[in-house]
Amino acid sequence: MSELPIVVIGAGPQGLAAAAHLVERREDVVVLERGRGPAAAVSEWGHVRLFSAWPELTDAAARRLLEPTGWTAPTAGCPTGAQWVSDYLAPLAGALGERIRYGTAVTGVARQGRDKVVESGRRNQPFVVHTLDTDGSESRIRARAVIDASGTWNLPHPAGADGFPAVGEAAASDLISYRIPDDVSELAGSHVVVVGAGHSATHAVLRLSELARRSPGTRVTWLLRRGSAANVLGGGAGDQLPERAALGSRVSKVVHDGVVEVVTGFRVAEFRRDGRGLVIVAEDGREMAEIAHVFALTGFRPDTGILRELRIDLDPALDAVAGIASEIDPNIHSCGSVGATGARQLTQPEEGLFIVGAKSYGRAPTFLALTGYEQVRSVAAHLAGDHEGAARNELTLPATGVCGGSGDFDDNAGSCCAAPAVLQIGRTPLTTLDPARSLTLETS
Repeated sequence: MSELPIVVIGAGPQGLAAAAHLVERREDVVVLERGRGPAAAVSEWGHVRLFSAWPELTDAAARRLLEPTGWTAPTAGCPTGAQWVSDYLAPLAGALGERIRYGTAVTGVARQGRDKVVESGRRNQPFVVHTLDTDGSESRIRARAVIDASGTWNLPHPAGADGFPAVGEAAASDLISYRIPDDVSELAGSHVVVVGAGHSATHAVLRLSELARRSPGTRVTWLLRRGSAANVLGGGAGDQLPERAALGSRVSKVVHDGVVEVVTGFRVAEFRRDGRGLVIVAEDGREMAEIAHVFALTGFRPDTGILRELRIDLDPALDAVAGIASEIDPNIHSCGSVGATGARQLTQPEEGLFIVGAKSYGRAPTFLALTGYEQVRSVAAHLAGDHEGAARNELTLPATGVCGGSGDFDDNAGSCCAAPAVLQIGRTPLTTLDPARSLTLETS
């Protein structure tokens, strides 16, 4: 099978980096991208600024591939998603040229002539990647190995707290969004709710708080499933990613100023319509009414449907690659960064298959671009036969200083290994601070 290419699914940051490493090692590679251009998912959140600075957002092999073209690596600042695409990912895709096939959706991956059940001769058969082009044409591509870097962007979590859409959520879909908003001006003067505790939710809260300051009568409510907001309001100076530290500080300020109301322990069970908008009902019976729009930003999950005829090993709780699950589990790792993972940890029962990037993390929220770049560097080395290179760790991650884990989900006091929480928020807007604690807020 050595004459067959390695297929990479997805032309996002990790997929393009994987291709760059494989090209550098003189491996034949085909990248399949369902979008009409590179990094289509990143382009959808192009208005959002990344936490990582430019040096953490470019891959070493990609830089080496680009430099002969006259491209110069940006050295400072934290770009928006659109800038990441225009200043790095699009030029990288251009350097990879015809190796990338756009408008090509992968509908399934299997072993040639064998479904998931068949054992006989399985390891000796190439992979077959089933595709569907934008014109409706179907095709099959044989491959000696497959790197799935398709991400999780297309499968956001629902608002329902138990992982399924809440009762009435589908019927209210015209009033519920699952992406970070850009222009929110049409919501001026209305009641807007954000559901979720991660950085996407924080971005949305800040965008809406700006609207609330400009437009009197705009009400912003932030619903948290956790019993405490202590883990949500940022890591501040302990975070070596300054943009993320600033995000936490800014959201702390808008909460402290009463611009945003935070409601904790609110786990969505139902959406209802009445004459005044949406009503959200919690598992404990509490209701939030007169809502014009909801931003449900509760994370993402991997779509493993295209791999259903392959033998894969995923963690039962996280849907992450089983070999890395214990290193990234937010129920265990509530603070700090996770370590590097490579080919050894990412190995699947189906030899030659690797799930990388955000998809390898499943539902875990701790993925950084640098982590993915180290994954694909190691996987490319392994597929090229450089097992020493694959085993080497070439990654140094910044410490987060941020509580990203769930701690005790029902704990009203919060659980964190970072500095003591400066804000304890209940059902109503915060009105007082503990004078024994200091609070430094960045407002820019």
